[in-house]
Amino acid sequence: MKKIFFVLLPLTLLISSMSGAQQRIVSLNGAISEMLCSLGLESQIAGVDVTSNFPASLRQKASVGHNRNISAEGILALHPTLILGVKDELKPEVLEQLKSANVKVQLIPQAFSAEGTRTMLTEIAKVTNTVEKGKELLSKFDKEMAALKIAPTGKKVLFVYARGAGSMTVCGTGQSPDHMIKLAGASNAMTDFKDFKPLSAEAVVAANPDVILLFDSGLQSVGGVDGLLKVPGVSSTNAGKNKKIISMDGQFLSGFGLRLPQAIQQLNKKIIG
Repeated sequence: MKKIFFVLLPLTLLISSMSGAQQRIVSLNGAISEMLCSLGLESQIAGVDVTSNFPASLRQKASVGHNRNISAEGILALHPTLILGVKDELKPEVLEQLKSANVKVQLIPQAFSAEGTRTMLTEIAKVTNTVEKGKELLSKFDKEMAALKIAPTGKKVLFVYARGAGSMTVCGTGQSPDHMIKLAGASNAMTDFKDFKPLSAEAVVAANPDVILLFDSGLQSVGGVDGLLKVPGVSSTNAGKNKKIISMDGQFLSGFGLRLPQAIQQLNKKIIG
C-alpha cells in the first residue's frame, strides 16, 4: 500500500499542476488585472486590455485593445477559459459572440468607491477559487483605507480629459475622477452635468477651478503645463494664474483598484502641495 501511495502522490501533483496550467484568463479591465496579479494568478493571464499596465510585467501580455472597443475574435484567438470584465463596458454583440463560443464570461459591477473595490476583489477571488487569498488582500486594503487621514482642502478641482489640444473634455459628476476628487478632500468644479462635456472657455472661466487635474498622458498630449495654459479660458482661472496644474497616471488615478488608498493620498498631496 505504501508503494502505491508514493506512486500516486506525484501523479496527483502532476495532474493538479496540469489543471492549473490550463487556466487561461483574459482580463478586460486594469483594476481586475491588478487584482488577479495580487491573487497570485499573473501566470494564468493570457491577455489584457490596454488599461492593464500595473504591474509593469502585464505589458508583456497579449493585448486585446481597449475594453470598450475590442472584438470577440481578438479575445477568442487567445483560447481563454475565463474572461473577466466590468459590467456594461463590453458591447452586447461582443458578449453574445463570446457566450456562443462557450467560454465562461464573468462581468463584475464596478462602483467608484472603496466599497466597490472590495466587491470587485471578492467577486474575482470567488470566480478564480482564491477566496482565502482574497480575504488577506481585503484585510490589508481595509487597514490602508482606515489609515488615511484626508482633511477637506477647500479646493475646487477641474478634471480635463485630453487627447491633444483639439480633443478635450471636462468631467462632471458620476465618473471616476469626480469620485476621486471628493475622496481626496476637494470638490469637483463642474457639478451641473453628468459624465463628460467638451471643454469650453466660457464654462472653464465660470467654474474658476483652483486646481486643474489631468492624466499624465493627457497633459503631455497638450504640450505640458505651458501648452495647457494656451487653451482658451485656462489662464483666466485661479488654477491658470497660479499654474496649479497637476497630473497622475490614468489607471492609478481612476482605476479604483487595490492601490486606491495610495492614489487618494497622492492626489490629496498634489492638490494641497
